Amino acid sequence: MSSLASLSITKGSKIKKFNKGRGRGSGNGKTCGKGTKGQGAHAHTKANGFEGGQTPLYRRLPKFGGYRKSHKNREIVYAILNVEKLNVFEEGSTVNAAALIEKGLVKKELDGVKILGKGTLSKKLHVIASAYSASAKKAIEEKGGVAEVTK
Repeated sequence: MSSLASLSITKGSKIKKFNKGRGRGSGNGKTCGKGTKGQGAHAHTKANGFEGGQTPLYRRLPKFGGYRKSHKNREIVYAILNVEKLNVFEEGSTVNAAALIEKGLVKKELDGVKILGKGTLSKKLHVIASAYSASAKKAIEEKGGVAEVTK
């Protein structure tokens, strides 16, 4: 068993700090590796972000600030679909966002689906959507269908 007094430092674990400017023979004497004269040789250094006269990155990029829009203040974005496109469904079927995505009529639901009144509807359907235009709702109900609004 060894004692604390017999412990020694592992070779290479402690490296002596290199003193610059301590004679030319050291290879880092006189100018300490900074060259001669000029901005880089003197005591001060360039300001953070300084790019030699070029407009620095922090001034080239846009600034973002202010407040974040809350969910309540955000604009609602609907996936939009016209009534004429609903003719691909069978008579009496239920049409909702999942069914529209499955048929490829809508890519994704976004904040919901809004049905607009362009074209004519030839079938009785139970349509479930987030919003309807007045003409779309009228067209669905004229055929005996139901225009149900979801949240």
